[in-house]
Amino acid sequence: MRTRTWTSAFGRACGVLLDAIVRWLALARINPNVLTFLGLVVNVVAAFLFGYANIDNQARMFRYVGLVIIGSGFFDLVDGRVARASNRVTKFGGFFDSVVDRYSDASQFLGLLVFYARGDRFFYVVLTAIVMISAIMVSYTRARAESLIGSCRVGFMERPERLVLVIIGALFNRMAPVLWIIAVLSTITVIHRMRYTWTRTEGISVVPANGRAA
Repeated sequence: MRTRTWTSAFGRACGVLLDAIVRWLALARINPNVLTFLGLVVNVVAAFLFGYANIDNQARMFRYVGLVIIGSGFFDLVDGRVARASNRVTKFGGFFDSVVDRYSDASQFLGLLVFYARGDRFFYVVLTAIVMISAIMVSYTRARAESLIGSCRVGFMERPERLVLVIIGALFNRMAPVLWIIAVLSTITVIHRMRYTWTRTEGISVVPANGRAA
């Protein structure tokens, strides 16, 4: 019972603090898109630290990366809340957030590509490239499917799960198994979404604007 009490109290305290930060940012009239962009900047810093790491300082630099990515999560957490609190929710804001998220994801894996390339670890360069592609395809298949069937939330390996795994891999210097997990589960998620969309669209004929079959 005591554990639940302390846990709930900590959760409420974090919620109160987050609400206070959101209110302050809303009152300061900070554009939510600026917060979204700052998240990208922080992720670029994480990518630079990945690329700067070498065999001698890998564990230390990766821990820094994990902490930086945790910090970037703050902007992911507050940008939408600030938009709602300041009544500045726009369709472009949602679009911009999605685009920036893709760049943020790609920047992290680009940093890892540089790290493995500098260490002449060709296999992991290829694996990281596969992870980057599959991560992008997870988002693309959902966006493309939802343009056809309205909703496609099936699958497991989305951005929050990827971020948690990358943070764990960085903090504990176990990035190689994390890359394998992301590559496999992201590919499964893409296949799942393709199959789900196929079952929902089977028998439906779609003729694009140019008059040719898609």
